[in-house]
Amino acid sequence: MASNDSERAGTDPEGTARAGISGRRPVIGLTTYLEQTKSGVWDVPAAFLPKVYFDAVARGGGLAVLIPPQPLDAADADAILDGLDGLIITGGKDVDSRRYGQEPHPTNDEPRLDRDALEDTLLQRALARDIPFLGICRGMQVLNTTLGGTLIQHLPDVIGSTKYNAGGGVFTPNPAITVPGTRVAELLGDRVTVQSYHHQALDAVADGLVVSAVGDDGIIQAVDIEGATFGVAVQWHPEEDAAEDARLFAALVDAAAVYRDERKGRA
Repeated sequence: MASNDSERAGTDPEGTARAGISGRRPVIGLTTYLEQTKSGVWDVPAAFLPKVYFDAVARGGGLAVLIPPQPLDAADADAILDGLDGLIITGGKDVDSRRYGQEPHPTNDEPRLDRDALEDTLLQRALARDIPFLGICRGMQVLNTTLGGTLIQHLPDVIGSTKYNAGGGVFTPNPAITVPGTRVAELLGDRVTVQSYHHQALDAVADGLVVSAVGDDGIIQAVDIEGATFGVAVQWHPEEDAAEDARLFAALVDAAAVYRDERKGRA
């Protein structure tokens, strides 16, 4: 647990602490939405990401680069990752349930097959490289399904409430209770209040993932990637309160700085 407010926030506004031997801040890639978007006279499909995400990366000491949905193969994914020191798979629409062998629940979003495919390929190559990784909300679900796990498709059917998704773009506070000995517990302490906006959650946990936090109802709130130098995914939205607590982003950027410097040393 951090000992003062600036450390708790994890901020590094000048980026100096993480510039390292290369003289630059770590570059963090973030996946984006691809949705019909209005701007001025234009109403077109466009890639975008809420500003709070890249603000959170900056607070952690990194530089944000956005990755739009696009067709790619493993070689293309490697080309993208060659320019990154860390990766965040961000929140968004529901993962296509057919990716984990189930028919969709009536409440599910229309799947974004282009984004599902990009994130699946990108994540597989990132894991193979051991590039520092943070999954956020959908990002944790993508991680689990990519590795062979499944999802609870509609939490109210299981827990009988909408405590994790009030709707209308309103985040709800919920407790996340960490599991001792995990990376998430090391970073956040034994309990943290988080901002939730999800109607799905992990069900069968994929091999290679370790549950690192749960809700007070037992719903999985975070996982560690077993054996990864830095691999963490959370069901909540840490970008929403990163102005007060950017520890997850700072930890990702710290790991990305080490990854960058080690890669430079091997070059």
